[in-house]
Amino acid sequence: MARPPATLTRPPSRFPAPRGRDERTPPRRPAPPPRSGPPRRPRPPRPPDPRRRLRIGRLLLVVLLVIAAGKLVEVQAISAGDLAADAAKQRMTRLVVPAERGAILDRDGTPLAFSVEAKALVGNPRRITADWSTPEIRNTPGAPTPEQRKAAIAQGMGAILRTDPAPFYAALMSDRSYVVLAPLVDPTAARTIREQFPEIAQEDRESRQYPAGDVGGSVVGSASWSMDKGRINGNVGLESAEDTVLAGQDGFRVVDTAEGSDAVIPGSTRAEQPAQAGTDIVLTLDADLQYTVQQKLSAYVARTGAKGGSAVVLDARTGQLLSLANAGAGGGPVSGDPAVTTPFEPGSVNKAVTFSAALEAGLIRPEDVLTVPGSIKVADRTINDAWSHGPVPMTMNGILGKSSNVGTLMTAQRVGPDRFADMLAKLGIGSKTGVELPGESGGSVPARDKWSGSTFGNLPIGQGLSMTTLQMASMYQAIANDGVRVPPRVISATVAPDGVRTPTPAPEGIRAMSPQTAQTMRQMLQSVTQAGKSPNEGTGAKAAMDGYPVAGKTGTAQQVDPSCGCYAKSTYWITFAGMFPADHPRYVVALMLDAPPGGDSAAPLFHDIGSYLAAHGDVPVSTAPPRQVPLQLTP
Repeated sequence: MARPPATLTRPPSRFPAPRGRDERTPPRRPAPPPRSGPPRRPRPPRPPDPRRRLRIGRLLLVVLLVIAAGKLVEVQAISAGDLAADAAKQRMTRLVVPAERGAILDRDGTPLAFSVEAKALVGNPRRITADWSTPEIRNTPGAPTPEQRKAAIAQGMGAILRTDPAPFYAALMSDRSYVVLAPLVDPTAARTIREQFPEIAQEDRESRQYPAGDVGGSVVGSASWSMDKGRINGNVGLESAEDTVLAGQDGFRVVDTAEGSDAVIPGSTRAEQPAQAGTDIVLTLDADLQYTVQQKLSAYVARTGAKGGSAVVLDARTGQLLSLANAGAGGGPVSGDPAVTTPFEPGSVNKAVTFSAALEAGLIRPEDVLTVPGSIKVADRTINDAWSHGPVPMTMNGILGKSSNVGTLMTAQRVGPDRFADMLAKLGIGSKTGVELPGESGGSVPARDKWSGSTFGNLPIGQGLSMTTLQMASMYQAIANDGVRVPPRVISATVAPDGVRTPTPAPEGIRAMSPQTAQTMRQMLQSVTQAGKSPNEGTGAKAAMDGYPVAGKTGTAQQVDPSCGCYAKSTYWITFAGMFPADHPRYVVALMLDAPPGGDSAAPLFHDIGSYLAAHGDVPVSTAPPRQVPLQLTP
């Protein structure tokens, strides 16, 4: 029996047939017939999958852990050094350890300036107000208001410091965060105030003390605490000029401080460099002599009614400055140091230059006689003597001793401008002496190529040029020292903090004239202080000292009237420069008075200072009789 043909029992495959076989497109599935009956209910929404939330949470946790790990790596590895340094800065404080300033001593070790420890009391008014305004304080029965607390602090400070409390109260009532209530307070008093009033803080200071008062004040100067530099700073005088030497070098301490406070944690010093104390300076000044010279100068200025004056005392051999004093009107103190900084026209004191040049050139001898008229014409100027006279025979001793302008100019004409200018330079006129004091003036001398015909009618008699009192003393020191000018110095030595004393090298002397010229000049200058009957009395007889031959020269120079630019007829610079004992000088003294109304001589002041010097320096009395030489011959 034949089999029926085969029939398909499953749908054709959805996958394409292998290549090489017949590819048939499967028939499209017929759409299901529409359902009959009621509509199908919608399926309820599926609940959230908890596994999905878990996966998201894990992912976020991993991200956070990665970020934290990165930050930990940055803190502990990359930025560890910087963060550690910043943390150290927050707890460590660098404290300056001020160096003790060196002292200034006189030649015998007497202190003229030194420093002592002091404290500055400071406050924060704004914080005091805030601290005493807190609810806790205000709710405490009987608690003072901020204003009452500040008043109590001011009253307490005033009582302890024995001063008026009003300035303290005014400062505390300000709306500031920092006020200095008392800049220099004794440490013991500062500690007492701190214990009673914790709101008040203290800062380290130094107080500069001047035990001799204003003795040597123009030389020593002054120093005061500088807030900017955090140490004492020199203001004027040697305190300023030698500030680096005196100041020393500050040290430091690196310590830990309590959080929110400047209180140092005990035993927390991390690093320390000790301060190096300043060097002491030993001066050539003699404090006792300085005091006496200042007193005598001030009294003389007050008595004569001068506008001021200055005095300089030098050691005749070394040029060391033994005393330098200044006085203002009425003999009062004066700012600055006019003896070093303020030049003036010296007048006849400068005639020593003319006669030194003439002697050095061999043009004159002390006993030579010159007929001197009452006036002389130089270029377009006529110069007169201070007293009226006709032609009179005068010795060279007399021309200098009686201070004849005419005779001096006649002598200068023999010398000539070039030799005169050369002697001026050798004696240091027109140049600074080089003394260690600040602000020194070199005076002024017209340049040689600028001299007119009348210039040589002024300079030989001390007009038309200027010098300081120190320069004037230095000029006469050369005559006293056998012709060698030793530039004046005021610093004798320095003493290091370890006590090692280093003498200041002596400046090299400058040969201004021969020893013979200097000796002859000293003899001729004794004519100035020679006593006797007119006309054989010198202009400086009041400078003479019993038992001591004195060589010196008076000077009177017209001052310039600023209203006309011409010389005034009644206002003068009065000067005197001299030495004693004249045969072997120990001391040189130079004096200047500014416009005494009566034109008083400075010779009496030389006598007073010289008399003290002789006793103070134990100068042996001379047994030789006073020197007497003819000054003016009878016609």
